[in-house]
Amino acid sequence: MLEEPVRRIERPPKRYVWHTSMRLAPEDRDRTFSDEAWGHMAREMLREVGVATPADDDGLRWVVVRHGDDHVHIVATLVREDGRISWLRNDYPRTVAATYDVARRYGLRRAVAPADRTAHRRPSAAELNKSARRGRRETPRDELRRRVRTAVAGAATETEFFDRLRGAGLLLRLRHSTTASGQVTGYAVALPADLTADGMPVYYGGGKLAADLALPKLRRRWASPASTDVPPVGRAERTAALADAARVTRAAADEIRQAAYADPARAQAAALAASDLLTALAYAVEGDRRGNLTLVAETFDRAARDIRGRVVRHTGRSYELRAMSRLVALMGRVSGDDDMLAALALMMDFARLADAMEHLRDAQRRLHQAQAARSATVALRELADRPGMPAGSSLTPTPATGPSMATTRRTDVSR
Repeated sequence: MLEEPVRRIERPPKRYVWHTSMRLAPEDRDRTFSDEAWGHMAREMLREVGVATPADDDGLRWVVVRHGDDHVHIVATLVREDGRISWLRNDYPRTVAATYDVARRYGLRRAVAPADRTAHRRPSAAELNKSARRGRRETPRDELRRRVRTAVAGAATETEFFDRLRGAGLLLRLRHSTTASGQVTGYAVALPADLTADGMPVYYGGGKLAADLALPKLRRRWASPASTDVPPVGRAERTAALADAARVTRAAADEIRQAAYADPARAQAAALAASDLLTALAYAVEGDRRGNLTLVAETFDRAARDIRGRVVRHTGRSYELRAMSRLVALMGRVSGDDDMLAALALMMDFARLADAMEHLRDAQRRLHQAQAARSATVALRELADRPGMPAGSSLTPTPATGPSMATTRRTDVSR
């Protein structure tokens, strides 16, 4: 019966099955809902997504199947009764938001927060499979994103950024304007060892690595003034620089917490600049190895970035943080007990800043980022309390508190 509209049209789509599920959180599984109640919850969610239609619109055919007390599965076919195809594009954010609303109305815990448009694009199956075949721990896209962020944290100008990319061993390709001679409008990077079947490098544009790594957005981040003078670097100078960075980090933590409600744009500017500083610190401690602190910096970056990679106007505090980021990058690798102790102290101050970040994201109801900030806080404190920071162990993020009715989906699935 579900497939009848599909068989009636001349050219049915190859992928016409839409599938999702609704499941109670473990904390709610002591509650029992009748078939009628599950039907009401499912229909409310499907109306918001656009699968269920008003009584006078035949729309799509769908069915809800209850397999147990705690969950149901929902299947629909994407061909309407009148023969039109409903692709339900961008359905996942709507499905999550709809399930969130249903859980709120029925007094259930809500595990899946509405999408906040700050997550990175996930690697494709082809990228994951290629990396697995070659025994790589991360995909080329993820490695390039990490290396580009390190170059961003240590650069003050566009030219210095490109020089740092080349110095890191990456292949760089610039895109020039077709109307203004000599003007660079974008860039792409590749790993020398990541080749196509024809032996050509696989390039990724900055915006494809992360929304905030596109060149126009990076130019806004580099709008802050930064000195190009590099003092003589020794262990004492490096220790002093880390101490200065800790002082600025403590001030930024206070500012983010105070501005969370009154001036979120000012707090966001400090958060993004702080992410650069933590990235620079991770490189100073671990180098190009993807160790524990680098993993924490990636988690913190998840909490710090703005929606769709937006870059807000600079503030005095973000200027200071950006200057500290570049100073830490210029000081080179941590090499002794004194500067390592200063680095550990800076990590503790960053834990305090990450805690302020959680406060900011909770105020903005951006719960995915609040969870990332909470994970970064716990991990930074663990690292700061662990002298030597042994390499090779993986960082396990702290799970979010309070799962709830969750939604998963496999949409537009081929039979």
